[in-house]
Amino acid sequence: MDHLMPGVRAAEVQGRIRTHYLESGPSDGEPVVFVHGNLSTSRFFEHLMPGAPERWRILAPDMRCFGRSEPAPIDATRGLGDWADDLVAFLDALGIDRPAHLVGWSTAGAAIALVARARRVASLTFLDPVAPYGFGGTFPDGRPCYPDFAGSGAGVANPEFVRRLREGDRSEDSPLSPRNVMNATYWRPGHREPRDREDVLVDEILLTTISDDGYPGDAQTSENWPGSAPGTRGLLNALSPKYCDWSWLPTLAEKPPVLWTHGSDDVVVADGSALELGTLGASGVVPGWPGADAFPPQPMVSQIREVLEAYRAAGGRVAIEEFAGSGHGPHVDAAEQWAATYWAFLESTRGGR
Repeated sequence: MDHLMPGVRAAEVQGRIRTHYLESGPSDGEPVVFVHGNLSTSRFFEHLMPGAPERWRILAPDMRCFGRSEPAPIDATRGLGDWADDLVAFLDALGIDRPAHLVGWSTAGAAIALVARARRVASLTFLDPVAPYGFGGTFPDGRPCYPDFAGSGAGVANPEFVRRLREGDRSEDSPLSPRNVMNATYWRPGHREPRDREDVLVDEILLTTISDDGYPGDAQTSENWPGSAPGTRGLLNALSPKYCDWSWLPTLAEKPPVLWTHGSDDVVVADGSALELGTLGASGVVPGWPGADAFPPQPMVSQIREVLEAYRAAGGRVAIEEFAGSGHGPHVDAAEQWAATYWAFLESTRGGR
């Protein structure tokens, strides 16, 4: 493993699975858990650890099938339930019985919501999270475009990109190389990390378990456009609206404070995501699109906002911060601003206890 930043430690613990994690801060500090999303690892949060306020014990686990944790299979029929249960077991294995502050980036937004349903948490931060009705193939109200949820899941993954992941491609010779996909979709347009840091992050992406049980998952053929429906295994199926849902968040009996941070130029989670089949069909990239009446671009940001406004109306506290010009990872491409916003939010939650 490459040299870690000052004050950052790496360790492993056995919970439901063997979990590799990064840690900083005092062992008796108030726990903060950063949870990465799809095609990333704990190291995508490493830069936030040095210089963080000293009262916080910061933890960043590698989730199953990513990074250096055990590549246990993902049961997609549970949505992000495996990740959520792994997080609960991770905290238990570390002997953390006090409520933790949870940050869920992208995919992990659904996982931390499920954790809040299983145990008391101190706060939830949704960092450009997957929409509350999953990724792809829904109408604005969350109804699926087709009964079999065609147009979502592992079958819509780009096979060339998957091949390059499997082969460990570190090049810049194709728009579909992992390095170029990261730079084009994770960050704001034109943002590049320093080359040595970029190399670290690319190498972390390449630790992804490429399989039917990991990324992208298995798939089923469909009579509906575009000819593929989600299977039952692997991460992209877990993100399908067939299985992924956190629209119930406003019904939580105990409502922790919520922060939603969003990059205004996010192309992954957007009203018209560049990676979603409704948008790709409407733009002609994927042929045969049946039209907006049958398969509209998914309004992901609007869906998130609606659920969080319902959470607020039900008595929950919600703070919303948009990072102008940022992409899918404002904690990286606007790191200083994002960190200041986040630590201030945590301070505000302490004042309310």
